Amino acid sequence: MIKIVTDSTADLSVQEIEQYGITVVPLTLTIDGESYLDRIDLSPSEFMKKMAAAKDLPKSSQPSAGAFKEVYDELSADGSDIISIHMTGKMSGTVRSAESASELTNADVTVIDSGFISRALAYQVIEAAKMAQNGVEKDEILKRVQHVKDHSHLFVVVDTLENLVKGGRIGKGRAMIGSLLNIKPIASLAGGEYTPVSKARSHNQVVKYLSGQFENDTTDKSIRAVDIVHADGLKLANMLDEKLPATVRIDETTPVISTHTGAGAIGFMYYAE
Repeated sequence: MIKIVTDSTADLSVQEIEQYGITVVPLTLTIDGESYLDRIDLSPSEFMKKMAAAKDLPKSSQPSAGAFKEVYDELSADGSDIISIHMTGKMSGTVRSAESASELTNADVTVIDSGFISRALAYQVIEAAKMAQNGVEKDEILKRVQHVKDHSHLFVVVDTLENLVKGGRIGKGRAMIGSLLNIKPIASLAGGEYTPVSKARSHNQVVKYLSGQFENDTTDKSIRAVDIVHADGLKLANMLDEKLPATVRIDETTPVISTHTGAGAIGFMYYAE
């Protein structure tokens, strides 16, 4: 038997976690000296309120290798193998913690860097979990997960540059100019890292760019999933949804992502083959 593990940045619903038997290891958030387990002690909307009131920018930290080892030991007690799929290693040490734990445990663990965050990570996790439930061999699952990764796209749009500056992602000078011009940077997660691809001056321009990308990437393909997640950015999420010729799932994103993007941000992702 094969069991699937991921982390809390996958933006999985409680229903999906239960339905597919997925184990989620949470990251930790620290707000003004207080620590919270992501999505366990703190929901996305509670976090947005706390972040707005916080003196300093909240910090996120990956689960320890010990936390992963505990999960692996427990899940493998019945002889099960484990596939552990995590957020991109270029934005967090989570996947490295999982790799360290895989060397410490007696369990047979295969750790995968998804190259993504949020629902684009969830696409790989859910596909693996469905196949595991159907008794598919590990090599087949790993091949399919790679296929899903190769056919997924993710874009991030921030509404304010403030948190990117506080988190050291961009310099103050660039942010000042960006704020004066009301620039909303659009980035992709191609290659697993935050890569600026365009700038928009308005939400309408954001929607035009993203809907255009979607059309280019999905023409003559079968669309498997389309998701928009947001950090208090429902207005922009709905605007984009209206322009997409597909069924879209809209949800709040994990605080781990919100703390870097700030309020008003959205993540737009899709999987087509």
